[in-house]
Amino acid sequence: MTQSWQLEAEAAIGRGVTAKRFRLANGLGLIAAIDRRAPIVALQTWYRVGSRHEQPGATGMAHLFEHLMFGQTEELPPGEFDRLVERTGGESNAATWVDWTYYRLSLPARDLPLGVRLESERMQHLVLEPVPVEAERDVVTNERRERVEDDVDGSLDEQLMAQAFTVHPYRWPTIGWMEDIRALALPHIRDFYRTWYAPNNACLVVVGDFDERALLSLVESHYGHIEPATLPAASRIVEPEQTRERIVRLPKPIATDRLLVGYKAPGQDDPDWATLEIIATMLAGCPSARLYRRLVIEREAASSVDAQLTPFHDPSLLRLAVTTARGHGADEVIREIDAELAAMAGHGDGTGKPPSRGEVEKAKAIAETDFWSALVDLDGKAEALGHYETALGDFRKVNAIAERLAAVTVDDVVRAVNTYLRPERRTIVIAEPEPDSAEEAA
Repeated sequence: MTQSWQLEAEAAIGRGVTAKRFRLANGLGLIAAIDRRAPIVALQTWYRVGSRHEQPGATGMAHLFEHLMFGQTEELPPGEFDRLVERTGGESNAATWVDWTYYRLSLPARDLPLGVRLESERMQHLVLEPVPVEAERDVVTNERRERVEDDVDGSLDEQLMAQAFTVHPYRWPTIGWMEDIRALALPHIRDFYRTWYAPNNACLVVVGDFDERALLSLVESHYGHIEPATLPAASRIVEPEQTRERIVRLPKPIATDRLLVGYKAPGQDDPDWATLEIIATMLAGCPSARLYRRLVIEREAASSVDAQLTPFHDPSLLRLAVTTARGHGADEVIREIDAELAAMAGHGDGTGKPPSRGEVEKAKAIAETDFWSALVDLDGKAEALGHYETALGDFRKVNAIAERLAAVTVDDVVRAVNTYLRPERRTIVIAEPEPDSAEEAA
């Protein structure tokens, strides 16, 4: 290890792969995990900035940068970044969410130096001038129209978060409100870049076939001279406890009702998060899951059922998504959900059974398989390491989540259902057929 790097942490991730976290004096983090099964590398750059770090009236800034960062830099003309990556046979992409933004490159191992050079260049020297900014702003506004305003599921998702949260920044969409996207001013865009796109707000994740000492030297040569930024003081915004059910109904051009039900749930670092992940699997994780069996197979009241627990830093939602079958409505589905949850909580009305050890163990097997399957390839490993490091503060928490999933018991399930999945803790958004749509469907 070169003298400029500090080794901060080391841990096995799954079988046969050890990840190490290093840090430069300017605050840049580097997580390195050698996996030589193929001569390729996953290079990802994670920034601790997402939509939660924006301000009211300036939403959508983090997502806009997901697009801007593929543009012109002082050394690279427009389009050159993608051309150089494609020339290697590699791939590039990016994602923005509430707690982070990250940029990913998948490259032949021999081209790792190129990837590091490209990423360091756009961290330092992105060209933010009116022409490229306005071009990407147009792309984002069109994306919002397509994915939210012209998409029923997208608009439901947006409304659920907006109604479920009253003060926390999770209440606005990652893509931003349309009026905010259009109003983002160039000086504020440049300020955002100088503030958040800095080495002390970033972590590189490299997984694959490389020499550790050579990697440390390579990264230091491209990043070691970059000055850290003055980051805003971290603010902890606590969403007030929800004590009443919230229901919103929206007319949409659809044939049958669709509904999203969001129950307030803890953040991913809370021990109960793993229990709720098992509960989500028990509800809709397979064809024999409780809500799927009750709503789709037995009652034939729904055509689809899904359950998702959001892996956010702060408390968020366990979400149920249901599309009703013809002749059935959202209110009927809500009654069935309540009956199934009552059975899981141990005080049902006889229409459902309490959870058994076998049922919980099956759900755990499904959830654990899904968890580890996401870490099979290099990109998946890198994404997991980056997420846990950036959102939860330590890449080693990937192992803690796995251990918590494996430890869930029947008693944990019953307690968590009674604690979290109560009507007063939920928000429901229902899309109902517009009169014209209902008549056409009939």
